[in-house]
Amino acid sequence: MAIPGQTEFDSPDFLALLRNGDAGAYRKLIRRFHGSLVSTASAVIGSRAQAEEVVQDAWIAVFSGIGRFEGRSSLASWLFAIVLNRARTRASRERRLVALPALDGAEGQERAVPVERFVADGHWSEPPRLWDVLDPERVVGGKQLWAHVQAAIETLPPGQRAVIILRDIEAVSADEACELLAISAENQRVLLHRARGRVRRTIEQLTEGTPARVATGAPAKPPAPPRRARGAMERLLGWLFPPGPVWA
Repeated sequence: MAIPGQTEFDSPDFLALLRNGDAGAYRKLIRRFHGSLVSTASAVIGSRAQAEEVVQDAWIAVFSGIGRFEGRSSLASWLFAIVLNRARTRASRERRLVALPALDGAEGQERAVPVERFVADGHWSEPPRLWDVLDPERVVGGKQLWAHVQAAIETLPPGQRAVIILRDIEAVSADEACELLAISAENQRVLLHRARGRVRRTIEQLTEGTPARVATGAPAKPPAPPRRARGAMERLLGWLFPPGPVWA
């Protein structure tokens, strides 16, 4: 039976390479997940430098413990579980650990999108401008849109950042995200809704009235993002700028 969230990294062939200590397979794994692991760990610890240290230590644990990975979850979930457990231990040791929802004031009334932007059935009263032409290679201010989205995510409150990375970047299920972050389903839903709203507002401000391509004399168009980034970006944009109801 397939495990929800499984990817190419869960294939028997790739796992065999890891178990045999293949350096190329490990480099591929690190390139794919290192950034998301650091960003998620920093949401728990509150320090990116310490998060880098935690993730480096976690990679060592992964290299030495891959033989014990039984495939009961996706490899990505296993990686995040190792990193988050180590991040919590580090934060607790330094008395810096705070429950993620509390960091964001989850009890507040912040709305992801102003209610006046919708009609009675939940559809946009006026669709967000440019939502149908946004893509990872779109250039805004000399940088790809994907770079702006990543930067916007890094400015989110810790809990929101952790949830949106797991759900929208890494495509982890809601139940799995709740388990990994030790939060309730309701808190997960609220944090994700608010995170998407903040990123949406940032992107709308950036793209308001800007051309789809770089103007003459502007910096050259950056190279196309890697396939993984394109997939994550397109998935995230689908959530941020849906053509139908956003709160259904």
